[in-house]
Amino acid sequence: MNYKDCIKKEGEFEYLEIGEGRPLVVLHGLFGALSNFSDLINDFSGKYKIVVPIMPLYSLPLLETGVKTLSKYIERFMEYKNYTDVILLGNSLGGHVAMVYYLNKPNRIHSLILTGSSGLYENAFGGSFPRREDKEYLRKKVAVTFYDPAMVTDELLEEVHEIIKDRNKLIRVLAIAKSAIRHNLANEISKITVPTCLIWGKDDKITPPEVAEDFHRMLPDSELFWIDKCAHAPMMERPAEFNTILKNWLHKKFGF
Repeated sequence: MNYKDCIKKEGEFEYLEIGEGRPLVVLHGLFGALSNFSDLINDFSGKYKIVVPIMPLYSLPLLETGVKTLSKYIERFMEYKNYTDVILLGNSLGGHVAMVYYLNKPNRIHSLILTGSSGLYENAFGGSFPRREDKEYLRKKVAVTFYDPAMVTDELLEEVHEIIKDRNKLIRVLAIAKSAIRHNLANEISKITVPTCLIWGKDDKITPPEVAEDFHRMLPDSELFWIDKCAHAPMMERPAEFNTILKNWLHKKFGF
C-alpha cells in the first residue's frame, strides 16, 4: 500500500493516521519517509492507531531549524489531535525529538521506543556534501545507514538526491544535524521515567552500540534489545525482528 496517498493535511500539519486504539505515534529521522515504516504500519495498525506526523524539516525559518523547534511542532500537533496515553516511537533524529518532547510534556506519554536515536552521540550524516551531484559518492554516504548496502535502492537514492540537490533543503539538513549534536541530553535523560524500549542494530555506525548501552544505563526504566546484521534503521532493514521485539515488549510490559 502506498501510504503517501493517505496523508491528511490540516492547518500546519501533515500526517498519516491509520487504525484504531491507543495512539502509537512514530517520529521519522532526518531523511525519513513513510516507506521506512511501512512494515510497522502494516503489522500494528490492526491493534493501534498508527500516527506519523510529517515533520517540517525543510520549511522552517533557517535560524529556527533544529531539534527544539521540531519538538515544539510535535507539541502543537499532539495538542491539536488531543492524543493521550501515547506510545511514542522515534528513529534517529525522531528519537531525539521524542525525548525532548517528553521532557517538556511528559503527561501525554505512556512509553517510549527509541531506535538508532541521536541525543547523546552520533556520527553525523555529513558536515557537507561537496560532491552532491555524484550519485555513486552519495550511494556510499547513504549506505552507512545500513548493514546491507543493497538496501540503498535506486528509488531511495533518488529520494535523498532530490533533497540534497536543493540548496535550501541541504542547508536545513546540515542545520538540523548540527543542532542534534549541540542539543546533548546527557544531563537530562535520567528525568525520562516512562518505560522505554531500546531496539538497536548491532552494526549501527551512526549511533554505535555503545550509544545504546549509554541510553540503557542512563534511562531509569529501559530495556535494550539487539538486532544482528543490522545498522541504523532496524524497522526498515530488519522489520520482522523489529516488530517481534516491539510486540513482545509491549505484551510483557503492559499486557497489550
